[in-house]
Amino acid sequence: MLKVVPPQPPTFQPNLDAFEEMLTENVTCILINTPNNPTGVVYSAETLTRLAEILTAKSKEYGHNIFLVSDEPYRDIVFDGKTVPYPAAFYPHTLTCLSFSKTLSLPGERLGYVAVNPACEGADILVDILAQISRFTGHNCPPSIIQKAVSRCLDATSDLSVYETNRNLLYDKLTELGFEVERPGGTFYIFPKALEEDANAFCMKAREFDLLLVPSDTFGVKGYVRFAYCIDTEKVKRSLPALEKLAAAYRK
Repeated sequence: MLKVVPPQPPTFQPNLDAFEEMLTENVTCILINTPNNPTGVVYSAETLTRLAEILTAKSKEYGHNIFLVSDEPYRDIVFDGKTVPYPAAFYPHTLTCLSFSKTLSLPGERLGYVAVNPACEGADILVDILAQISRFTGHNCPPSIIQKAVSRCLDATSDLSVYETNRNLLYDKLTELGFEVERPGGTFYIFPKALEEDANAFCMKAREFDLLLVPSDTFGVKGYVRFAYCIDTEKVKRSLPALEKLAAAYRK
């Protein structure tokens, strides 16, 4: 059964106190996502250090290792000259998932890999099992031409300067207008607090100004909205006056 650790606004670093309380002897695996969708937050080295300490202690207490699955499709989309702390470097029993659809701007191309930390329990068996799972679920059959193309781009990314420019434009405008928002460290999402408690109602109001936002309810937290800025910078600039009108509508 899947259990979701409650989020921790406004910084949206994982709520590790709640996480530790939820860990029982029946837990065999946990899943994290950093840089994070929908918040754009990058989990800090301090967060990952404590996460590893909790998992190590609980694994010892329960007599079995708890695996960490680290979902990292956005790990190369990071800003301000920073790097993303690598979860597998903090905890040995880690499986790292990466998708080139984000790092190379190949939407729809489900092409990536799962990397198993060599120090992970049963690493050799896990590699074989994961290959078979992928085969049986039909996710390992992208056209050979795209596989060959991506193999030549392993050290490349899409133009991250566009994302960073877009991030800065939206963050500066949102903070200027009084929104409560954490500055994204990566991805191409920003996650401000809505100007009313009902995020769905706020998104419907935004539509009146031609702004299409995603309410936070489906992400496990209420009262926030997700902006995606993987678009031309000119479109982001055109959205700013609409944001001003939306904020003004709540000041009346």
